[in-house]
Amino acid sequence: GSHTMTNKKCHLPTSSWRAMHPGYEEVHVPASRNAMDPSEKLVPISELPKWTHDAFQGMTSLNRVQSKMADVSLKSSENLLLCAPTGAGKTNVAMLSILNVLGQYRKEGVDDVDEAMEVDEDGNKPSKHEGHFDLSAFKIIYVAPMKALVQEVVKNFAKRLQPYGITVRELSGDSSLTRQQISETQMIVTTPEKWDIVTRQGEGRAYTQLVRLVIVDEIHLLHDDRGPVLESIVARVIRQVETTAEPVRLVGLSATLPNYADVATFLRVDPQKGMFFFDHTYRPVPLQMQYLGITERNAFRRFRLQNEICYEKAVGQRKSG
Repeated sequence: GSHTMTNKKCHLPTSSWRAMHPGYEEVHVPASRNAMDPSEKLVPISELPKWTHDAFQGMTSLNRVQSKMADVSLKSSENLLLCAPTGAGKTNVAMLSILNVLGQYRKEGVDDVDEAMEVDEDGNKPSKHEGHFDLSAFKIIYVAPMKALVQEVVKNFAKRLQPYGITVRELSGDSSLTRQQISETQMIVTTPEKWDIVTRQGEGRAYTQLVRLVIVDEIHLLHDDRGPVLESIVARVIRQVETTAEPVRLVGLSATLPNYADVATFLRVDPQKGMFFFDHTYRPVPLQMQYLGITERNAFRRFRLQNEICYEKAVGQRKSG
């Protein structure tokens, strides 16, 4: 965020090195690679319940992060906090949590179907699992920080949840939903500010009482200017659980952050069951980092030096491919 870092010390990997130059210095942190432990097992999609396979089309197995969280995400209703680097697969952990809710409202006696879906007269395919779930009994809220991310999440989840008859819609400053649209929607993807307004108003209580899962993406933004809005959203969910005794699951997704234990406490996460932290060694593509510190004191020469360094680094990266 925009706040000053409070860490007094910073420990770098032992293989890091520093280079001094006139007017500036460089610190190089090599890419960290974490070899997979032989006892660690990736969970094949085939081992998940058969009715969940349609949500993971094109995949043969979960990755390392998802495999470690598969049981608690899909088979329990524990509040979760997942801290992992970008690209580590947090979206599929959210999908497992959504399937957990679907499993709770899956009607008894229905069988898994593998046969091809028939096309009706209009050329439309019915839901593969049509009639297997009580879709009017629950709602899922996915809070994403930016409108662009909201649209991306809607597109992704709408396609993957279509076989289950789940309707996914966007609720942001640019798009509002009528009461009928909200009643027909099982998953609402929204921004913190919009959901804050909805939960403040008494009109929204009719459907907020049906919410069974709240997923907060990029929850490390609690440290940013928009933090108070996220705090109020979580506080209202906790208050709703306390007053109505209706279970609402909180799932926080975050980049790596130093005080994840404090965030877990705030989300009412059991540290032994629902708190997961994965460092940068779990990146699918290891990341090499370079830090440049300008020591030149003269403002004009400092500005010129910054431009020269940026140009040299850009040309060097271009030449190296």
